[in-house]
Amino acid sequence: MLPPPPALVPMACVRCDVDALVSLGPGPYGERRFVPLGGGTVEGPELNGTIVEGGVDWQVGRADGVLDIAAHYVIRTPDGALVEVQSQGMRHGPPEVMARLAAGEAVAPGEYFFRTVMRFQTGHPAWLHLNKVIAIAVGQREARRVILDVYRLT
Repeated sequence: MLPPPPALVPMACVRCDVDALVSLGPGPYGERRFVPLGGGTVEGPELNGTIVEGGVDWQVGRADGVLDIAAHYVIRTPDGALVEVQSQGMRHGPPEVMARLAAGEAVAPGEYFFRTVMRFQTGHPAWLHLNKVIAIAVGQREARRVILDVYRLT
């Protein structure tokens, strides 16, 4: 008998400011590019803080239209803890929807797929429990911001 599926517990909403996309051009697996991450906020029942400027979202635009995402950034909690975040996922949708997103237009999140798996690392005693968490995020891309609704797996 299979164990019950994990539950999703609301953890936080991440609102991260993003700078302009930088393309490295075509690579062996697709267009290699990155997006510098600015500041932002993290608000929720299990995690609050601000995003430390300097993170990066590395991306590969694949030939099949999928954008592979690997973001790496730091959250500073109100008590001063620094929490490393590694987030890997993908974004895809109909070509016309993805073109609207690329042009900076407002697109409803239900028109495309944007999901990531998140892991955390910290040495701060109050937040050591995050080292044992795997979270799933549902994303939304705006012209100058990414919004992630983050859910902890039980």
